[in-house]
Amino acid sequence: MARPILDDDLWALIEPLLPPPKPRRSRYPGRKPLDNRAVLTGILFILQSGLRWDMLPREMGCGSGMSCWRRLRDWQEAGVWDRLHEVLLARLRAADQIDWSRVIVDSSSIRAVGAGPKTGPNPADRARPGSKHHLITEAQGIPLAVILTGANRNDVTQLQALVDAIPPIGGKRGRPLSKPQIVQGDRGYDHDKYRRPLHAAGIATEIARRGQPHGSGLGKTRWVVERTISWLHNFRRLRIRFERLAFIHEAFLKLACCIICWRQLQNSFC
Repeated sequence: MARPILDDDLWALIEPLLPPPKPRRSRYPGRKPLDNRAVLTGILFILQSGLRWDMLPREMGCGSGMSCWRRLRDWQEAGVWDRLHEVLLARLRAADQIDWSRVIVDSSSIRAVGAGPKTGPNPADRARPGSKHHLITEAQGIPLAVILTGANRNDVTQLQALVDAIPPIGGKRGRPLSKPQIVQGDRGYDHDKYRRPLHAAGIATEIARRGQPHGSGLGKTRWVVERTISWLHNFRRLRIRFERLAFIHEAFLKLACCIICWRQLQNSFC
């Protein structure tokens, strides 16, 4: 039997976070809204397969691609994926699956089909339009936050923003985790201007220095963020940005991070 796209346990976490449906008019109620679970199944299918919205198979019972697009837009605006991410991180911490000894930052550029917000000339792709995924993970590679920018934005400009974007992680008694002990990064993050605010906040940095020979030893621990970026790009919709509207691509990014957290949580009980 094929593995379902959306399993029951994950849906049980997501359903309470969805905004209530708009009230229907009593005289002319119109067509009955599509089932939320069916629509989310269609959204996940697009995320994993990379198909265009208008190619969503009708036999899946998910409605039209445009119906799924609208629901994804509404749920992104309602902050559903941010809240789901916090819930999953708290559950991971409760299962002792969060290693807070350090966090690691990295980024990856992708091609963007056409222009739009948060795109820019990609210096690694002959100045074609592109976007960049900036990611921060904990020590095992669990995604903590992700930021979308144009491909021409320097990695180091998002260092402080990534640290600030880490949500408070509950799951245990006491104060939620929010401030990491150490931030690790490659040479792309080597700039004292961006180190100083972290040091002032009591956060140490382990960032390779430009102009120094390779062999800093950071690769032994920093590789996990590269693996997580690979996990993100296993979702085919994230390999190339087709969405002109940035917040739709950001919705896919955040949903993919939630799926990765969910898989890690499932593996912790195996």
